[in-house]
Amino acid sequence: MTSVPVEGTRPSDAERDRALAVLRDGAGSGRLSHDTFIRRMNFVLRAQSRGELADAIRDLPRSEPRQGWTRNLRGRLPRLKVESSASPNARTGAHQPRPAQVARRAPRFDPVGVVASWLDALPRFSFVRQPTAVPLPALALPAPGTSTVRIGRGPGATLRLADVSVSRFHAELRHVDDGWMVRDLGSMNGTCVNDLRITTTARVRPGDRVSFGAVAYVLTWTD
Repeated sequence: MTSVPVEGTRPSDAERDRALAVLRDGAGSGRLSHDTFIRRMNFVLRAQSRGELADAIRDLPRSEPRQGWTRNLRGRLPRLKVESSASPNARTGAHQPRPAQVARRAPRFDPVGVVASWLDALPRFSFVRQPTAVPLPALALPAPGTSTVRIGRGPGATLRLADVSVSRFHAELRHVDDGWMVRDLGSMNGTCVNDLRITTTARVRPGDRVSFGAVAYVLTWTD
């Protein structure tokens, strides 16, 4: 069996692609015109042997393989010696224990905690229960035609009040034509009608609150 020359063997697809790449480079660099590139490309596609491929690109420079180009570039660059800053154990290959890594978990949403923080941020209100008001004792207004009622701590008072806040001659209460009048007699702690202190005389009626010093009454009709 006779051996076939290398130029006479059928080209592979990879060899045909490399030949087409050389033609494209030649057209891109201006070495081949457009018509020449089309004609040679058709020739490469119909080539039946490696020799025909070589004839199609014989007058064109062939680009170096990428691996060879990088190898040449690597050989031209100066080699740098990089010293590691690792510990002696790392350079010698000794095993170094690694610190335990703590897994960090994303904080979980806690609706109860959020509501509690909102409640803590709210201003505090304190509710004070007011003491139940004690009803005042009743003081009957003098009937029409009766004498004036004198209020005080002294022995000559009609309504005698044994309280240190009441003066000896504190006030007087009398009936007039169209109602009742109360008059302060210059007492030390004063006379008040509906929480307002009077200086001389004030008109009163049933339901008013009258206080002589610290002693208070509510005025009522005469029985």
